[in-house]
Amino acid sequence: MESLPIGKAFTLIEPGPVVLVTTHAGGKDNVMTISWTMVLDFSASFAITTGPWNFSYRALQETKECVIAIPTVDLVDTVVGVGTCSGKDTDKFERFGLTREKARHVRAPLIRECLANIECRVVDIIDRHSIVVLQGVAAYFDSSRKERRMIHAVGDGTFVVDGRRIDRKTMMQSKLPSGL
Repeated sequence: MESLPIGKAFTLIEPGPVVLVTTHAGGKDNVMTISWTMVLDFSASFAITTGPWNFSYRALQETKECVIAIPTVDLVDTVVGVGTCSGKDTDKFERFGLTREKARHVRAPLIRECLANIECRVVDIIDRHSIVVLQGVAAYFDSSRKERRMIHAVGDGTFVVDGRRIDRKTMMQSKLPSGL
């Protein structure tokens, strides 16, 4: 094995798909790209990493709500574009041709072009680690979309695309504790 600088170790473990997170504050919708996400348990609890350097962070603190929108590989250039400009001076929905859909439980919009959207409430912000803990309150999946491959950020400007799905449900069900 070759040595890897410890500062690059994070590129070996990616936590989940790249997502778009929408917010609504001060009468304005915004969307940001988040490449560090995680599922916290077998329920609809999630975490994202962001902090005061991000324009949407203040909206998360103030409104305590957002939408996690899950894009697919056909939106990779949009995802990168959204992540490389600021909502402080850019209407990212307009600039990147994203369609707002009214959410049912939060003021932040869903994104029609995404494979799935999850309406969320902020339940905790862990400033020390720049982690925002979210509780999903509603989820939507576009089963009519042909493209379903999600993108994963390696962390160095490159991405990995989901591939073939492997089914091991039967094998795992016999090993899971009852009730799951």
